[in-house]
Amino acid sequence: MFRQFSAPPPDLRLFHVVRWFRHVQAVLGGTHGPGQPCGLQASKNQSRRGQPQWSPPAGTETCRLRLYNSLTRNKDVFIPQNGKKVTWYCCGPTVYDASHMGHARSYISFDILRRVLKDYFKYDVFYCMNITDIDDKIIRRARQNHLFERYRQPQPQATQLLEDVRAASQPFSVKLNETTDPDKRQMMERTQRSVQLAAEPLEKALQAKLSAEETSSLAKVLLEEAKDLLSEWLDSRFGSEVMDNSIFSQLPKFWEEAFHRDMAALNVLPPDVLTRVSEYVPEIVSFVQRIVDNGYGYVSNGSVYFDTVKFASSDKHSYAKLVPEAVGDLKALQEGEGDLSLSAERLSEKRSPSDFALWKASKPGEPSWECPWGKGRPGWHIECSAMAGTLLGASMDIHGGGFDLRFPHHDNELAQSEAHFENDCWVRYFLHTGHLTIAGCKMSKSLKNFITIQDALRKHSARQLRLAFLMHAWKDTLDYSSNTMESALQYEKFMNEFFLNVKDILRAPVDVTGQFEKWEEEEAQLNRNFYSRKAAVHEALCDNVDTRTVLEEMRALVGQCNLYMAARKAARRRPNRGLLESIALYLTHMLKIFGAIEEDSTLGFPVGGHGTGLDLEATITPYLQVLSEFREGVRRIAREKKVPEVLQLSDTLRDDILPELGVRLEDHEGLPTVVKLVDRETLLKEREEKRRVEEEKRKKKEEAARRKQEQEAAKLAKMRIPPSKMFLSESDKYSKFDDTGLPTHDTEGKELSKGQAKKLKKLFEAQEKLHGEYLQMVQNGTAHCMAGRRDEGSGGLTEEVVAGARGCHSRSQTGLPPDKHHISGVEGTGGSRPRGVSSVTAATRVPAALYVNTHAMKEVDWTEGQGSEAGSLSRGNIQAGTPELEWPSSPLQMTQSPLWTQGAQRQTHRSEHVPLVRFGV
Repeated sequence: MFRQFSAPPPDLRLFHVVRWFRHVQAVLGGTHGPGQPCGLQASKNQSRRGQPQWSPPAGTETCRLRLYNSLTRNKDVFIPQNGKKVTWYCCGPTVYDASHMGHARSYISFDILRRVLKDYFKYDVFYCMNITDIDDKIIRRARQNHLFERYRQPQPQATQLLEDVRAASQPFSVKLNETTDPDKRQMMERTQRSVQLAAEPLEKALQAKLSAEETSSLAKVLLEEAKDLLSEWLDSRFGSEVMDNSIFSQLPKFWEEAFHRDMAALNVLPPDVLTRVSEYVPEIVSFVQRIVDNGYGYVSNGSVYFDTVKFASSDKHSYAKLVPEAVGDLKALQEGEGDLSLSAERLSEKRSPSDFALWKASKPGEPSWECPWGKGRPGWHIECSAMAGTLLGASMDIHGGGFDLRFPHHDNELAQSEAHFENDCWVRYFLHTGHLTIAGCKMSKSLKNFITIQDALRKHSARQLRLAFLMHAWKDTLDYSSNTMESALQYEKFMNEFFLNVKDILRAPVDVTGQFEKWEEEEAQLNRNFYSRKAAVHEALCDNVDTRTVLEEMRALVGQCNLYMAARKAARRRPNRGLLESIALYLTHMLKIFGAIEEDSTLGFPVGGHGTGLDLEATITPYLQVLSEFREGVRRIAREKKVPEVLQLSDTLRDDILPELGVRLEDHEGLPTVVKLVDRETLLKEREEKRRVEEEKRKKKEEAARRKQEQEAAKLAKMRIPPSKMFLSESDKYSKFDDTGLPTHDTEGKELSKGQAKKLKKLFEAQEKLHGEYLQMVQNGTAHCMAGRRDEGSGGLTEEVVAGARGCHSRSQTGLPPDKHHISGVEGTGGSRPRGVSSVTAATRVPAALYVNTHAMKEVDWTEGQGSEAGSLSRGNIQAGTPELEWPSSPLQMTQSPLWTQGAQRQTHRSEHVPLVRFGV
């Protein structure tokens, strides 16, 4: 029966029955012929209904990480040699002095790259770094420090000190004359001047035979100023006597400890392995021996040199892969050899000037170790090759260092390592960080712009320094300047405000279901922007870890969030907390990857500080929230009861007290107060900046008022001059005048031309009109008001005063404002004011400057008004004997009303120094 239906059955009650029948029919194998049972066995010849063919989405091509490789000078796709494992060697510092911002440039940049590879791209990074504690600079500095301390300890006599300083000055002067480097020369000249200035007082003291105490004090000053000069002189005389190796280990140990403290303060991750040259001497000896055995090294006079000519001529190798154009740069090569290895004897030991030392025979006064070639010490370039080869093998994925190390150091490393391993791939990717300049100049002690890491940390936090580096490409030159740091500070503030706003939204109590709110178009659009920005961030990180673009994308995302929150706030609606929390957590995650946020922060920048072990925000925020709600309730009651003193106290709590504790309260009309925990120093700087801006505005306003007053005074002075006298004072231009005062002849007695006379006539007529206005003002009394105002140092005169004060009496003025007009200031009273006078904007504006004579109001009781923040005059306080007085509807009516001027008729004298009160705003 049901098989007969080819369309829906007429009886709708059978519709579902038919549908299920057909479904069972299809499952069992289709239709059955007449007489065939509708059983469970389906015919083999009947086809089953199958799933349609599925096609995968086209998708998009995923970007791959590319790094700028100094070996190719291109951005190459990063492919580790062993799956996700990355072996990385970084050249560490030569520790003989304090770490400076140049070191920070390299190690913060490599720390960012390392974190991105490890935490974002999820590579398993094995990071190795060395400490160079054997070097020509270390040897010389350690030896000089030792000899100077030995000289200082017995406290040399003043005469002996002067004699030694004179002796040390002679070779120092010779060296100064031979120095061509301008920075080094400037520094030496400064040292020479300092020594001369310190020696002169001591010489005079000895000549005058001053007391031993005074002479000793002057000698100490000279000893400190002449330290560098004496150290070099002592080293030249006694340096060869220093033979104890422990003397050469104390200095690098001290500065290595300082370096590690600086790195920890900068939040730079420690290396997985740290190697010191002094601990790898046996490995270095074996490494050098292998190079000699392979035919690329030769022994000469106890030293071992690398044969660059033979290496370059080999079919398997290439010399100077990084900077081939620098081959033959003898100055760079000599700098790589070290100051103690530039003697003619040492240079003559080489087969070619381009050859460099693998092992140096130690001279007297240098540390030494036993080896097959005699006592000696490692060369500079061999250190990294031997230590990296020992730990990372014949080939590593990444080698990093500063841009200035490319040649000869890294090129020589590559050559000697590939000569040792007999390969052509010791390093796969060579990364070099860019230079650092100080305000556009090379950092140099001679230029007094040498900034240590500790110096920088005293001015800015480690996060701010890192943000400054993140805002620049790691391979480009970074200029450390006030502008650079200001940009970093503004970025930190911008991001921190967003995190604080999100935290405030998340603190609002909601039930479990309230955490999930319906998304409307605004949320959907913001979420689309969120994913778009995340994709852009990923592309930027794949593009040579372009942190500058990443930070700009993050800034743009925060800007979109701020617009969304502002729109919700304007509509008195809560933002979607889940969406904002997701965005804030993502931004926090990215900043953690970059090392700009410590690991113990859940959302945003931490408040308690790194390593405190205390979640300060979670601990004290509930108490601050209670305080904020209590304060808001008190403010509401104070506004209702009109108690301005309580409002002032609540403002003081917000503006003065809580910022000292690192707490910011933000009051918003019609919305709950926002509580934010901010760094105390930041809040205090914000407060000082706000006060500075307000002070500048006040000064500008005063200056504008002063200029306006001067202009009005000049205008009034000009108005007073009768036209008949305006040209009489110009005797240097004219010699004769007509009866009206117009000039007719010049100083030479020549009659003025018609053009000149016409021009003077126009000036005469203009002054005639101006003086006529002045006479009218005198008649109406306005001129007296203007003069008194000028004499008392009041604000600017406006046309409204002249037009609106027609009833101002020439001898005295009397007037009171309506009770709805507050008094905005007292002029010409040295800053004092009657009781109740304050600066409050009136509800109804009085003309900008209506001045009345307070001497004519002696019977008026000026009392404190009952307004919320200012005093005012009330009708009940009028004691002038005119209870029937009508309050004028305007200042003009007030000055013209006889009821308001009758008291002035009793005043018969005219004072030029009447204190004036200005009404209005």
